[in-house]
Amino acid sequence: MLKILVIDKKAISYSGCISQLYLFTAALSTELILLTVMAYDRYVAICFPLRYKTIMSRTACMCLAGAAWILGSVNSMTHTCLILKLSFMETNIIDHFFCEIPPVLKLAKSDTYVNDIVIVASDVLLGMICFILTVISYTYIISTIMKIKSAEKKKKAFSTCASHLTVVTIFYGGVIYTYVRPAFNNHLEADKVVSALYAIASPVLNPIIYSLRNKEVINAINKTFARKASWRK
Repeated sequence: MLKILVIDKKAISYSGCISQLYLFTAALSTELILLTVMAYDRYVAICFPLRYKTIMSRTACMCLAGAAWILGSVNSMTHTCLILKLSFMETNIIDHFFCEIPPVLKLAKSDTYVNDIVIVASDVLLGMICFILTVISYTYIISTIMKIKSAEKKKKAFSTCASHLTVVTIFYGGVIYTYVRPAFNNHLEADKVVSALYAIASPVLNPIIYSLRNKEVINAINKTFARKASWRK
């Protein structure tokens, strides 16, 4: 994707396009599930702090992470296999900056009805259910936090969820907009802008958003700026 954005020759091979589509969809699906798992993790940490280490044990975390990657890969493989069965038009210009399912389906000359149904089904199973579970987790989290009498403890509890909540808002907004509508209506120009949120902005911002909660990272940043300021003097 970076190569296509930087160089003048904006071309990709068919096998490269399919590989990019598979890997991107797998990563996208997996992150949806992982964000839900992280919401559950915050729910356990705030609502059941004394049982946190027992519930979220190393084995439980490994199983949840493994399940997320397996489900994400299966979802991506299903979409990729269905796309491989399609025949495409001779005009093979993708109106996008990388190979994503909606713009690739626009180039198909064979019927994409099954593809659209599977997209909607995966949206419901992965997107909507994950989103609903995340909302339920945060409903219980907020309810528990509001019962805390100490203002300092409330602030600390909210701060543990702030990073995750910020990422969820950025990520889900773009994904739902792009993938919930393909069977009904598609505006590729708008899709290109929105998909940049979860394809570029979210991965770039994630390390920054999560790191800002880490006191050691903040201290290291402050020391770096302090050194630069002293050198300039």
